[in-house]
Amino acid sequence: MALNLKTLATRSISAAVFVILLVGCVYWSYISFAIFFFVVSLIGLHEFYKISEKMGAKPFEITGLIFGLLTFFSFFDAGYNEPGSTLYIVNNVQKIARVIAMLGPFVILSIAMFSKAENSVKNALFTIGGIIYVVLPFALLNLIAFREMGCEGSYYTPKLILGIIFLIWSNDTFAYLGGSLFGKNKMIERVSPGKTWEGTIIGILITFGLSFIFNRFIFDLGNYTWPTLGIAVPILATIGDLIESKLKREAGVKDSGNIMPGHGGVLDRFDSLIFVSPFVFVILQLL
Repeated sequence: MALNLKTLATRSISAAVFVILLVGCVYWSYISFAIFFFVVSLIGLHEFYKISEKMGAKPFEITGLIFGLLTFFSFFDAGYNEPGSTLYIVNNVQKIARVIAMLGPFVILSIAMFSKAENSVKNALFTIGGIIYVVLPFALLNLIAFREMGCEGSYYTPKLILGIIFLIWSNDTFAYLGGSLFGKNKMIERVSPGKTWEGTIIGILITFGLSFIFNRFIFDLGNYTWPTLGIAVPILATIGDLIESKLKREAGVKDSGNIMPGHGGVLDRFDSLIFVSPFVFVILQLL
C-alpha cells in the first residue's frame, strides 16, 4: 500500500495539537484541567448517544447532557472560602448540583415512563449508561488530581494525572510496536483484529518498567504506588480499548466521531482513560 503523505500529515498535525492541548491544560492549572475534561466529557457523551442510535436506541440526549453537566460539576474541587465569597457560593451551588445528579437516573426513568416513544425504557437506560460510562470517569479525575500532603492539606498534582496518561500512551505505543514485530496470536479477533497477545504482554512489561522511572524521577507517590499503577493501568487500558471497539463494532461504525482528523472522536482517544480512571481512583484510596 502506497504511503499517503497527505493523510500522514493530517494525522501528525492532529496528534500534535491534541498532545499539546492536553498536556498544556493539565499542567497549566486545575481550572484549565477541569475545563478541558468537562468539554471532553460532554463531547464524548454526545458521541456515545450517536453510537446508541446506531444500536437502535434513542437516548434523551438533552436530558442526558444536562445531568452529565451536573455530574461533572459535582466532582469539581471548588475549594472552600469564607461565607459570602465567590468560592463559598460555588461550593453551595455544587452541593445542590450533587443532589440533583444523584437523582438523575430516577428522573430519567420517570421521563421514560411518561414518554410515548417506542422502547422508552431502553432509551432511558442508554441515557443513564452514557453518563456512567463517559462522564463519571472524567469527573473522577477531579478527585484523582488532588493528593494529600500531610498536614499541609491536599494540592492539585498535574504530574499524577500526566503520569497516568503517559502510562496509557506507553502501553498503546509498545503494544502496537510489539504486535507489529512479534504478534502472531490474536487476542480477541472478533472485537479487535489487530490486537495480539504478544503485543499486549510487551506493552504491559515495558510500561511496568517505566513506572519505576516515574516513581524515582517524576513524582514519588511512595508505597510502590507507581509500580502498582504500572501493572494495573496497561491491563485496564487494554480492556477499555476493547470495550469501545466492541461498542463500535455492534453499532457498525468505524470511529466514534470526527473531532480529530485522522484519529476519530473523543471516545476513540480516551477509551482507555475512561476505563482506567475509576479503578485508579480506588487503587489510590487503598494505597
